[in-house]
Amino acid sequence: MGEEAPSAGMVLELDRVGKHHGQVRALAPTSLGFREGRTTVLLGPSGCGKTTTLRLLMGLIAPDPGGQVRFRGQPLTPHNLREVRSRMGYVVQDGGLFPHLTAEGNVCLMARHLGWEPGRMRERLEHLGQLVHLSATALARYPAELSGGQRQRVGLMRALMLDPAVLLLDEPLAALDPLVRAELQDELGLVFATLRKSVVLVTHDLGEAAALGHELVLFKDGEVVQRGTLDDWRLRPATPFVTTFMQAQRRFDPGAGRLGPADGHP
Repeated sequence: MGEEAPSAGMVLELDRVGKHHGQVRALAPTSLGFREGRTTVLLGPSGCGKTTTLRLLMGLIAPDPGGQVRFRGQPLTPHNLREVRSRMGYVVQDGGLFPHLTAEGNVCLMARHLGWEPGRMRERLEHLGQLVHLSATALARYPAELSGGQRQRVGLMRALMLDPAVLLLDEPLAALDPLVRAELQDELGLVFATLRKSVVLVTHDLGEAAALGHELVLFKDGEVVQRGTLDDWRLRPATPFVTTFMQAQRRFDPGAGRLGPADGHP
């Protein structure tokens, strides 16, 4: 699976990209394509390579020699990295906000840096606030004054502020309690459908992946085990690990062929 050749119509590609940290292999040489306008979800246990893959796509870390990351066919290099990264939005756990800035200040930080006119910033801020259901009152507060769900909405607004081509999310809902997480899962689904962005989402949660993703990619020990839809995993598991991973999180309703909630999950 790790040597699958990327195909046409991809916004992001890994071409034989691997990553080592010293003697430790974080990702085996892997080729993956991420489709325009689709949501691809990366799953797997801790340390399997999914966050490393996201960081490689963002250019936050460099691949081992011999591999290449491409954005719309253009290889990422030190010379174009800043420009390409400006076309990507990045969301981390709990929003990753600057505590000394208000929510609005966090959202508008890069737009101000790029010299946007105040009217353009205000229009974009209002549009995104409506999209993620965050009021002007909340945007005037500092991160410490916001709930976890509100901070995550601010982080999403910040990632979307420059209208990026790609949205990359690293376990954005992992730190939230189950009720807020379920609510934000629904909201993220609506945001993705409304904006039709290309999205790469990292999560541990199979239910979240099934709700949000067009395609799922399962990692184990730095390698891609299987990619495809949830039905592909269920009906045609590539290895026993695929079935084990699914059963560890959710139990199946054999008659309906759907995932049912496991204890402790929404």
